[in-house]
Amino acid sequence: MIYLDYQATTPLAPEALEAMLPWLRDQHANPHSAHAAGRKAKAVVELARDQVAALLPPGGTLAFTSGATEALNWAIKGLGGPVVTLASEHAAVLDTVAALRSGGQEVTVLPVGADGLVDLDQARAAIVPGTKLVAAMLVNNEIGVIQPIAALAEIAHAAGALLLCDAVQGYGRVDIPATCDLVAVSGHKIYGPKGIGALWVRDGVAPAPLLHGGGQEALGRSGTLSPALCAGFGTAAALMAVRRDADAAQVERLWTLAIERFGPGWSINGSSDQRYRGNLNVRRDGLDVARLMSALRDVAFSAGSACASGSGRASHVLRAIGLTERQARSSVRLGFGRYTTEAELTEAIDRLMLAANAQRIAA
Repeated sequence: MIYLDYQATTPLAPEALEAMLPWLRDQHANPHSAHAAGRKAKAVVELARDQVAALLPPGGTLAFTSGATEALNWAIKGLGGPVVTLASEHAAVLDTVAALRSGGQEVTVLPVGADGLVDLDQARAAIVPGTKLVAAMLVNNEIGVIQPIAALAEIAHAAGALLLCDAVQGYGRVDIPATCDLVAVSGHKIYGPKGIGALWVRDGVAPAPLLHGGGQEALGRSGTLSPALCAGFGTAAALMAVRRDADAAQVERLWTLAIERFGPGWSINGSSDQRYRGNLNVRRDGLDVARLMSALRDVAFSAGSACASGSGRASHVLRAIGLTERQARSSVRLGFGRYTTEAELTEAIDRLMLAANAQRIAA
């Protein structure tokens, strides 16, 4: 299997696995228990907290969660509206603000341009005094564009609002502006384990609890933490810091190779410049992506479909940048990173193009 779906999830780093194994095999204490074994487990959790927080702004508190979806729900529901967000956000944000709207709270969803970026003048017009929260994604999970988070934070603060940054795809790869007020991150998008994420909250900001039942974790989050998951997440975060330059150089090489390999017959979805280059979302008019995926069963890549797999809807992000239903369904996303080899990427793209050309000939 050639794996090119790094935006969906990344491979688990061997170092993260090794950090987790003792807490899966030998250790079983509850990190919230006061005895010696519990304190040892808590020490592992606190080390992981420091490792994850090291890549986030100073002056805040980090609480572990079950993932970024919980973190985003917590931030949005815990602060409430009025909320301003973007049409290209992840479903964890859009569905959550829709829940607020159904409860009678005010929600504004701003459009994005053909490049996938928000118009800052439109943002200024929408983010007005009385707005409580602005929610925006640092790096888009479907098309990789990097939103002007620092500028949005400045606009939000001028109106007396807070800025929530969904940094899941950018954490450890793209600088997170120090002016963010809340940041959501996820373990399995940085070569860590699934089932753990975190919400970072600036000092003085206090979202109401999403979960109730003990308040064991920081910021009053309830639920028993897994030392194994925390250890894996922390180790993965520490590796992101150590390997940042090497990972960036690797991604740049792969991006250049991919662009040259695809050639002029394919169009890039979203900005070509203001984006994370480990995400290549391209389309060719008339391409039947379902047939393409069937022909390449041993290559893992993503179709231009909604994040909620199996929904039957074309990607809301691709529609938000102005693509037709047909164009959105003729798009593919290749995600690559630390463990992708140039040989793998070359073979996958060559086979993808061969299968795509076969469709054209058959038509």
